[in-house]
Amino acid sequence: MNPILPIQHFVPDVEARQWADGRLYLYGSYDISGRTSYCSWEYRVFSSADLVHWEDHGESFRSAPPHASLEWTDAPLFAPDCIYRDGRYYLFFCNAGNREGVASSLSPTGPFTDAVPIEGADRDAIDPAALVDDDGSVYYYWGQFHLRGARLRPDLAAIDPDTLRTDLLTEAADGFHEGASIRKRAGLYYLIYADISRGRPTCLGYATSAAPLGPFTKRGVIIDNLGCDPETWNNHGSIAEFNGQWYVFYHRSSQAGHFNRRVCVEPIRFNADGTIDEVEMTTQGIDGPLPATQPVEAWRACLLNGRVRTAATGPTERDPAVREYLTQIHGGDWAAFKYLDFDAQPVASFHARAGSLAYGGVIEVHLDAPDGELIGTCRVPRTGGWQRWAEVSCPVMPVTGVRALYLVFCGAGDKFVIPKFDPERLFDLESFWFATG
Repeated sequence: MNPILPIQHFVPDVEARQWADGRLYLYGSYDISGRTSYCSWEYRVFSSADLVHWEDHGESFRSAPPHASLEWTDAPLFAPDCIYRDGRYYLFFCNAGNREGVASSLSPTGPFTDAVPIEGADRDAIDPAALVDDDGSVYYYWGQFHLRGARLRPDLAAIDPDTLRTDLLTEAADGFHEGASIRKRAGLYYLIYADISRGRPTCLGYATSAAPLGPFTKRGVIIDNLGCDPETWNNHGSIAEFNGQWYVFYHRSSQAGHFNRRVCVEPIRFNADGTIDEVEMTTQGIDGPLPATQPVEAWRACLLNGRVRTAATGPTERDPAVREYLTQIHGGDWAAFKYLDFDAQPVASFHARAGSLAYGGVIEVHLDAPDGELIGTCRVPRTGGWQRWAEVSCPVMPVTGVRALYLVFCGAGDKFVIPKFDPERLFDLESFWFATG
């Protein structure tokens, strides 16, 4: 289910790599919940044998004290990449100061040490990507607004200036904003990137070429995260093959900001001509449609509309748990969850955990669209606190099939207004589920 990592981990800009041990590894930036700035001073590596259960391998690299992995830079770490060559794993990193470097380890999880700048790219731009080609050559890509690329020298610490290309993709011609990722499949080189062609760089666009340094031709969009959060700004991710199936790994922002981004994944399909069909954001991810009777945390909504957004509490010294929920719900807002399977068991009622400091409201349960079939109306009373959760329920009409669920939020009419609070704020929502009786 999306997002895929445990609730306390905010990992954007993910490069997904399956190594020889069969596990898939995630290398990304690391956001801090509640912080209104991009990234932090650390990287963490996560891995999985099934894309469902994820192991946190802890900090793999740090750019600031204590225990800094390098001394020649002290700034938040932006997007990384990782390759394997000749028995070692090489972590390519960058930071907010346009520093670009490489560190290495005998383990795919680090710690990555012996960091050095990459001559020819260091201090130039951000967001590195790397490719080990079939002949062993390593190619390096980086940049914002226009994408640079070059072959690296054998020590991986410098580009070969004779191979440098400075306009592999541009924002004007291709929508290239930042965040390149490179893969090779069936003789084609795929450059995936944050595409601003639709007004914000919320798309993962892609371009292909028959050669590692182009020319590249834009082919389309793989996924667009617009609508995941009212303030979402960018997207950055990669495609990866895992056990014969290809996936797109991307991120969504949360907490009504450009930040607090989490990694998500969807399966993708290649056509005979090498193109990739655009896929939509879902709550289910790779799991397939979710049983309607399975409790779903409200913060996992794949689309939010209006002023509704996610918020988090914790951890604290007394309570290490992190809790997230939908908040700032106003009349006319809605949240979408794709997709639920209503065929496994017939359902008769809708249940939710909600809280309201003021006067509550109504949850309308719609199918397939915000104005789609209305199957139930659930009243949320005043509970005495926004996160003082109470279970509410209502009967629902019979439902069959795999359906998108839209929860539409409305005022209740009998307002109990508390001074100094937004009189139009309705309630917060923690979770929901359907029941057979």
